[in-house]
Amino acid sequence: MRLPPPSTPWYLRPLHGWQRRRHGTVLQPTSLWSHRPGALLAFQALFAALRRRKSPLPLALRTLVSLRVSQLNSCEFCVDLNASMLAAGGIDEDRALAVADWRSDGRFSDSERLALQYAEAMTSTPPDVDEALFRRLQATFSAEAIVELTAVVAFQNMSARFNAALQADSHGFCRLRPAVPAAKST
Repeated sequence: MRLPPPSTPWYLRPLHGWQRRRHGTVLQPTSLWSHRPGALLAFQALFAALRRRKSPLPLALRTLVSLRVSQLNSCEFCVDLNASMLAAGGIDEDRALAVADWRSDGRFSDSERLALQYAEAMTSTPPDVDEALFRRLQATFSAEAIVELTAVVAFQNMSARFNAALQADSHGFCRLRPAVPAAKST
């Protein structure tokens, strides 16, 4: 972690205490976001909104997409967390490990492949979502689901880039270790 933990404001102490009880420590991203407590609370609210049960997209699909975005951004913490969420959701471990090979692996459905293709196109810098891809999304997903998918990908990009830039380490949530690609040289 590139920055030292800040002193904890009183209103974040319950969150920090809960993480210590659950994980044995305050998670590094939480510690880093605690430098900007208002932003941390907004971040958590958006995360909760995108993880809610009532969604136009299955949680497994949202998590697969988040795992792929985490890999593309070389975020060890996010890969670890998202892989653990897939495992907790009952996703086949081999499928989770194969998410980087979604194009050739037969375990992914057509809608999962389309969502993963969109996630990769959105994660490119600059984003590279062409009209043909967007028309395929519209033929498969409702407008509400496309907005949800876009929000999930955008949120995960923000989170993964934040964590990768500030070197938030993996916490060992998951015994699965989907590959994180080497950082691209500039």
